[in-house]
Parts: sequence; structure tokens; C-alpha cells
Amino acid sequence: MYNSAESVERLINRLARLPGIGRKSAARLAFHILKLSKDEANEIADTIREVKEKVGYCSICCNISESDPCLVCQDPRRRREVICVVEEAADAAALDKAEGFDGLFHVLGGRLSPLDGIGPDDLRIKELLARLDDGTVNEIILATNPNVEGEATATYLSRLLRPMGIRVTRIARGLPVGSDLEYADSATLNRALEGRQDI
Repeated sequence: MYNSAESVERLINRLARLPGIGRKSAARLAFHILKLSKDEANEIADTIREVKEKVGYCSICCNISESDPCLVCQDPRRRREVICVVEEAADAAALDKAEGFDGLFHVLGGRLSPLDGIGPDDLRIKELLARLDDGTVNEIILATNPNVEGEATATYLSRLLRPMGIRVTRIARGLPVGSDLEYADSATLNRALEGRQDI
């Protein structure tokens, strides 16, 4: 069996801890880093250090940001009466990139997962509730992922928010644009039928 240098092995082990990176992918990345020039490798290391030093969380929406409040919360063109609740910062970025939403976001920092020991107190739900105190918000859009944990999170939030007299909606789920019905799974087809709208 091939034995790499200790420092390479440590790099592989560190990279393998990243989500979605297995041992083989980590080894491939480590050996690619070894092929880089010293300047290129230092640039990557400096960029990682810079992100860790400069990027924090917005005190309003809990999204990642280099400023506080973040640029979205500062934007006067955004509708203040609608908040879209997402699990992670990447979800807010994806929705914002689609350019179909002009309200504000709230990032929970995860989703309910009792099996993993993640309960309501582990998410940024208290921060969301604090944003509703002034009566500006009249709709919360729940945009958690369409899996068991995401659905449980959406259901929990819906039950928590409805008594406050705020409209609570859920993003539609169904068929992606350009897909064929024959290739869709039954759960997706059922969601598409349930989410049908008048035309």
C-alpha cells in the first residue's frame, strides 16, 4: 500500500471532513494542491483565512455577510413585509439569484433533525420571532428543503407562526421546467398536482 508523507495524509484527512468529500476525493484534491505552485497554494490558503476573518453573520437575517447588516437587509428596494425562511445561506443565495423574490430572508442555520439532536433551540427561530415584533411583516414564506427534516421544520414553524396572525406560505414543489412527466417519480408528481394553480 502506498504511504504518503505525514503532512499529505493530514491534508487528506482534513479535506475528507468537508461535506460531500470522501477519502478518494480528498486524496485527489490533496495531490492536485501538491501540483500547484507555491504562490497558487498560498493564494488558496490566504483566501480561506480571509473568509474566516472577514465573513460573519448578519445580526438581522443571520445570513453570511462581510457587513452588518448584510447588503440584502440594507437594500431599500426590498419589501420589508415579506420574509423568506431558508435553512442555509446557500439557499438564500440560490433564491436571490433567481431574481423572482424581492423581500427579505431569514437563515435558520439548519433544520430540525431529532435523530441528529437538532431541535428548535439549535436553529435561529428566536431571531426570526424577534423580527416580527414591530408588525411590519405580514407574510412568511417557508422555503425549507422538500425532505423529511425540511417538511418537519416547515410544519413546526407554521404551527408557531399562524397564531400570530401572519400569513404563512410554503414554496411550491413539483416538476422542474423542461422535464418530462414520464421520468418524474410519484412523490414529485403528487406534489405537482397538490400545488396546482388556477390559470
